[in-house]
Amino acid sequence: MTVVAVLADPPRPGLTFSRLAETSPLSNADAAALSEALLCDTLQAVERSGGELLVNYRSDDSLPDAHVDPEESAEDALRAIADETLEDPSEARFEVQVGSDFSARAGNTVTHLLREEGVRSAAVVRGDAPFLLRSTVDSGAMKLRTNEVVLGPSTDGRVFFAGFRAPIDFENAYASPELETLVDCANEADRDVGFLEMQPTVRTGADLATLVSTIRARWQADRVVPEHTASFVVDNDLFVSDDGDGLTIVRE
Repeated sequence: MTVVAVLADPPRPGLTFSRLAETSPLSNADAAALSEALLCDTLQAVERSGGELLVNYRSDDSLPDAHVDPEESAEDALRAIADETLEDPSEARFEVQVGSDFSARAGNTVTHLLREEGVRSAAVVRGDAPFLLRSTVDSGAMKLRTNEVVLGPSTDGRVFFAGFRAPIDFENAYASPELETLVDCANEADRDVGFLEMQPTVRTGADLATLVSTIRARWQADRVVPEHTASFVVDNDLFVSDDGDGLTIVRE
């Protein structure tokens, strides 16, 4: 069984998706609400897959002071989301992240799982890939049976999924462009690499335009859409418009 670690921050304005708020019509509060919707869909996808869900969160001590809630810890905030979202929240593990940056935190989690807990394979996702479905997680786990590293390419050189059957040197492994850097690290460790089909991730206004257009198109075609994320798009009347200089988000 593959352990899927969702590296998540509590969805608070200015803490999650702050770059999205800077590059789109969404406010910081809107961006935080979207991050929560995406996280809910990610948790559901992992729970429904054949993998084991691990929610990996930053402790309050490691969060910026401005985003620490004295009335609700980061763990409690994420547990509340899991309780509302998952069919069986008791099956989800919650563990604090350790490390100074994302590369270190992801690396420490994966290395601990593989070396200390002896799991067969471990994967890292961020909760920013709206079309990460149960089938995607299962496909990644299947590829990890024959590849030591499996990566899910995304837009702007990112990855939406990174799975490992053997550790690599994770120092700066997620430096941009993530996909190339992770492959370089895998090559240096003499690990063979497999790939999933490309999926979009959401971090900027341009990413949001792709998300909104794809969700509305899939809805019109009567195809599966991520439940919570799609509801956010509809509830906030988000549409895509071409102003002549590219696609932009409008609220109707």
